[in-house]
Amino acid sequence: MSPEWLLGEDGSPIADVLVLSHPEQYERLRAVCPEAAPTAVIAGDPCWDRILAARPYRERFRRALGVGRGRRLIVLSSTWNPESLFGDGGDDLLPSLLPRLTSEFPADEYRLAAVLHPNVWHGHGPGQIRAWLDRARRSGLTLVDPLAGWRQALLAADAVIGDHGSVTYYAAALGTPVLLGAAPLSGLDPDAPVHAFVRAAPRLDPVRPLRDQVDTLIQRHQPPRDAAEFVSSVPGESAARLRRLFYDALGIPEPDGPARLDPLPLPPYEPARLTAPLTVLTRLPACAEVAVTRYAGPQSPPDGHGSAHTALHEDTRESDQLALADVVFRYGDADDPRFGSPAAWTAEVLDRHPHCALAAYVTGPGTCVVRTRAGTLLRLDSGPGADADPAVYASALHAWIAAGRPPDELYVRGLTVRTGRTAHPVTVTRV
Repeated sequence: MSPEWLLGEDGSPIADVLVLSHPEQYERLRAVCPEAAPTAVIAGDPCWDRILAARPYRERFRRALGVGRGRRLIVLSSTWNPESLFGDGGDDLLPSLLPRLTSEFPADEYRLAAVLHPNVWHGHGPGQIRAWLDRARRSGLTLVDPLAGWRQALLAADAVIGDHGSVTYYAAALGTPVLLGAAPLSGLDPDAPVHAFVRAAPRLDPVRPLRDQVDTLIQRHQPPRDAAEFVSSVPGESAARLRRLFYDALGIPEPDGPARLDPLPLPPYEPARLTAPLTVLTRLPACAEVAVTRYAGPQSPPDGHGSAHTALHEDTRESDQLALADVVFRYGDADDPRFGSPAAWTAEVLDRHPHCALAAYVTGPGTCVVRTRAGTLLRLDSGPGADADPAVYASALHAWIAAGRPPDELYVRGLTVRTGRTAHPVTVTRV
């Protein structure tokens, strides 16, 4: 709201109408650029109104991103200037954080998504952005559509790592826990609510373990008292106020009936696609139970117990590591003619990779077909409403067999696969 942005060369306002969402903005406008104050109209925030209207669908948005029971969605948010989380001001914070995020957060207990400002995409180009973030994407990071999907991701989030941009402020207004990875104050109006928010919000410490910081943030979170208040002084009214404003500007009568905003669309189903090599830590804490923790990076088994193996998607870029993988998996339709059948594909994989102990073909959200090195063909199924990656079940079965326990012990009682604190009952049947 500086004069250089609002006034023309002759000192008159550039805009016929300047739409504001809250009276505090008008007071700041009147203080810094009184010439533009007569053009100001309080008309709310249609973006915020659409977010509020979509809050009942949070669980649908979470399922669209593959966020199931016991899993937390961490959204990374960056605005577009050099001091942002994804800026080039010298720290390169987000690029340096990404390898740690994907290796410190267990893949089946956390989901990572990035919301980058449209100007970041425009300034560098989509190809460059995807190239920079390629390793993180193959480790489970999703790049959210910067125009159509970011609001839904915010509604689905359990925590946001962000900066001084508006997306981060929207998250705080929703009551979502926020850690600031970048927090410059120099470009913010000292009297603006976002300045007070950035000054007070907790900071991410890049030196300390990241998971501990996020978990502590969520556990101890106290929503800021007035963040939502300053987003809009007239929540739910923007459609009516803006339509009235536009028709008045056109000089024609406003249509009959209420003004409405388009609801936020349900995004397509986009679970994490893990094609980077996975280090899988397993334990057998109880009868017919296997605890599985997968990381998209090297890890060591817990002190004194547990074991580790490597699981790899067949389409991995690190194809040279397939020869060393203990478990090889892929996703596809059971009747995909390119692979013959799950039975044919699993036999082909074990024949091609003599070191592989188990091949798994995931045919649906809760089902996979596996073949052991002994040649036994099995179906692992967690039933309707399954919300775990079935490739986890394959790693659990591999750990069971590697511990010297035959799979036929599971035909009657089934197998419980545990990811974090969440238990997934899995039936095991011979095909």
